[in-house]
Amino acid sequence: MTKIPLQFRHNGRDVAIFVDGGTNLLVALRELIGDMTPKFGCGQGGCGTCSVLIDGELHLSCLTLAETVADRSVETLDGMKQGPNLHPLQRAFADNFAAQCGYCTPGMLMAAKALLDRNPTPSRADVVEAISGNICRCTGYEPIINAILAAAGGRASA
Repeated sequence: MTKIPLQFRHNGRDVAIFVDGGTNLLVALRELIGDMTPKFGCGQGGCGTCSVLIDGELHLSCLTLAETVADRSVETLDGMKQGPNLHPLQRAFADNFAAQCGYCTPGMLMAAKALLDRNPTPSRADVVEAISGNICRCTGYEPIINAILAAAGGRASA
């Protein structure tokens, strides 16, 4: 199979890799770049744990062909923090006990970031809608919703 050259920005830095035709972005990120923060969940776009931002918009990396991100910007959970400093959403998740097993956390954080980037003062209903494509089997969603609202300044930390 012929390899396809692919260049894009990954968490603010330019990368160049070769992918097989049909390779999804999740595989490219994890296996070719080494970014393990997008998780493999269902592989069918139903769980949201592989969510990333492409040019600021939320996408499921398991359903996105890697070659479609050529010359675009891809942001993953690993790109949210600045060195050792957590992003306010990451801090809010920790402060509000919004992660138990943590498997859904990367996708939840990316969905929350996409929301807050376009709407810095969301309502509870906005948050619920924003994370509706992400399945969490542990927290019952309330701590996650509260954490996102806390990061937005919509309420005090629990």
